Amino acid sequence: MRGSLLVTFVTVVVNPTHKEHPLSIAEDRYEAERETVEQLRESRARIDAELSKVIVGQKDVVEQLLLCLFAGGHCLITGAPGLAKTLLVRSIAQIFHLKFARIQFTPDLMPADITGTEILEETGDGLRRMQFVKGPIFANVLLADEINRTPPKTQAALLEAMQEHQVTAAGVRYPLEEPFFVLATQNPIEMEGTYPLPEAQLDRFMFNVVIDYLPEDDEVAVVTQTTSRKPEPIEPLFTGEDVLRFHEVVRQVPIAEDVVRYAVRLAAASRPGQPETPAFVNDWVSWGAGLRAAQYLVLGAKARALLAGRSHVTVEDVKTLAPATLRHRILVSYRAEAEGATVEQVIQRLLETVKGPGR
Repeated sequence: MRGSLLVTFVTVVVNPTHKEHPLSIAEDRYEAERETVEQLRESRARIDAELSKVIVGQKDVVEQLLLCLFAGGHCLITGAPGLAKTLLVRSIAQIFHLKFARIQFTPDLMPADITGTEILEETGDGLRRMQFVKGPIFANVLLADEINRTPPKTQAALLEAMQEHQVTAAGVRYPLEEPFFVLATQNPIEMEGTYPLPEAQLDRFMFNVVIDYLPEDDEVAVVTQTTSRKPEPIEPLFTGEDVLRFHEVVRQVPIAEDVVRYAVRLAAASRPGQPETPAFVNDWVSWGAGLRAAQYLVLGAKARALLAGRSHVTVEDVKTLAPATLRHRILVSYRAEAEGATVEQVIQRLLETVKGPGR
């Protein structure tokens, strides 16, 4: 072991009638956190081994999905059809022994189709009452497939669940089972008849992960593997309780103020019209990233450092996650489109322009 990643400061109010010593409580908590850190650090190789039974390649995509899961965020996946997005998400749910549900978003989908609805039910004593029947959103891992194909009214049904982890029906609050993790996919090819997600809902997603086509060797491996035998069953490695412990441990990873300040400056530099905004941002960007972008940059960097076995967050962690965190929060202007500038180019120039600590 390279040393504990966490130092826990525990304030204990001593109760004269309590027999357990305060130091014993702190030691037990410290030991539990240390075991969780070791479990999380050693999990990557085991997860890769299980996913390799059904998934070939896409290492960066898998890493970003895992970081999102460990940090407790939601993820937007952009990619063409047939790239195993559903298979990947279902496989991750199986590894963590989480309840998986998939919703195919269509133009006629209604909010009640997602959250659930009330039905009239007859009781044993001959009376009738309204009974709430839970919808598919009551799962641990929810795949919202082609979310941009349904009207805004139905898209908005996800907002409360994603932010508050609850559903309200007929004035009654129904909490969702924890952990709750939403992965929404978008098809970037067929844009006719779609409803682009509003900025308020896009900001709820921690990452926007782009899945591209595999290299030729990986495609050959996929075709060979899927046409020669059935895939091996995936073995569960963790439980929902493990994921909740991972959420707590990730937030306790120490990070220097200079690194936090760099994440804040990186997000702030994407906003046009500010005093220190670079000139290319004023020319190419009509709307920049908000405060939540800096929060997710830091949270994702903490999870990345923990998976890498490091006891601290580096600027490189923040830079690596900047594209996934910013690409759906920066809206390029018409001028940028006319000049052929993309959001990826804007992010790359931001990384080159914003100076890190000590520079």
